[in-house]
Amino acid sequence: MLKFLFLNILLMSFISSWEIVQVLMFVFCFVIMMSWNGNFSFFNLGCGLGVDCLSYVLILLSSWILALMICSSQKVMKTGYFSGGFLSVNLFLMSALLMAFSSMNYLLFYISFESSLIPTLILILGWGYQPERIQAGIYMLFYTLLASMPLLVCLLSLYNSNGSLTMGITPGVLSDSFSSILWYMSAVLAFVVKLPMYMFHLWLPKAHVEAPVAGSMILAGVLLKLGGYGIIRILCLFPSLNKKLVWVWVCIGLVGGAIVSLMCLRQVDVKSLIAYSSVAHMGLVLCGLMTSGWWGVNGAVVVMVGHGLCSSGLFCIANMVYERIGSRSMLIGKGLLSFMPSMGLWWFLLSISNMAAPPSLNLLGEIQLISSLVGWSNLSMIAISALSFFSASYTVYMYSLSQHGVYYSPLFSCSSGKVREYMILMLHWLPLNFLILKTGLIFYLFCLSS
Repeated sequence: MLKFLFLNILLMSFISSWEIVQVLMFVFCFVIMMSWNGNFSFFNLGCGLGVDCLSYVLILLSSWILALMICSSQKVMKTGYFSGGFLSVNLFLMSALLMAFSSMNYLLFYISFESSLIPTLILILGWGYQPERIQAGIYMLFYTLLASMPLLVCLLSLYNSNGSLTMGITPGVLSDSFSSILWYMSAVLAFVVKLPMYMFHLWLPKAHVEAPVAGSMILAGVLLKLGGYGIIRILCLFPSLNKKLVWVWVCIGLVGGAIVSLMCLRQVDVKSLIAYSSVAHMGLVLCGLMTSGWWGVNGAVVVMVGHGLCSSGLFCIANMVYERIGSRSMLIGKGLLSFMPSMGLWWFLLSISNMAAPPSLNLLGEIQLISSLVGWSNLSMIAISALSFFSASYTVYMYSLSQHGVYYSPLFSCSSGKVREYMILMLHWLPLNFLILKTGLIFYLFCLSS
């Protein structure tokens, strides 16, 4: 993995030329694609870093979203507002994500996990839209830091008792004592806040609304997946405790997801609606991860990848509208079909993917998650039905309110869309809908990783 880290650091020497960095980021994605080796459980080993199937998928998703995110932030380049610093922050964030997803030591993973918070905070504070971005940044900083400090104490305690923090070698905690339950809650809490779980989600809508398009895309596309990835890695240390407490997480995930879906129906800010929909989707992912079954974990990873592409595309298209009309309110930005007819198709395609309509990758993942949860308990069907119904409801609400109706009177003319914008949306939509044709390969990958 060091060669990819060095390649990413090498890109920082080209920050004076925006176009070169854009092209080299896609070359970087291609190099990662070509590095796949499915014959071994771990590959690209060295210096405490290594990649398995799960890490590989999330690293590829990170590089792809980051390349698209730089393409979507042309306004920073045109205005010349610290464009070199903007590229440097994004490349530093990519380095932190590479380290986090390829770490084979829990302490190194924790350091990388926290390091990704710094460039995200700089993106929000430096290139955010409103004065409230300071409050949003502080919310995100303190929610994440306060929740992850107990995880550090837990890891140090495990190292003191076991003498190792290497993934796959560190023995699990099998006792059911009060201290073991405390360590379990401390370890899991750091990741469910990052996921985020209902009740700990308040930082996410604020961060999304105040962040620039690059911040929103990387937050929804990749950084939320750090929480799911951390849960997968940490649960193997507490097998018996998780089996006894899984009902807590499933109840919070399903009921919280249904409540957040209802909250989506009263949102007027389009970015806030997309952010709350992320919380609802991640509630279902949390349930699948905590059941620890093969179908549940596999479905959760597939939904994480699908949601990363879909929500990133929705934030991207919402920003395209914002740059034209100067408002995120759907009451002002309604009737878009009248003066942006070509963009209406992409609103429709990304909206139906958000509600897990075929043939999107979200559908494949949600089928597995629902099967896993119904197999765990038949009572979960009630909350799953509500969650699925309201998910479709708020997506239809977002699409119909934004595309139909009488458009705002001061808007007389508008560019329907540029080739660059259509290309970015297509690069979100194509992998989201064509990866389902390779379901056998997806199942094979996660068979290897499990």
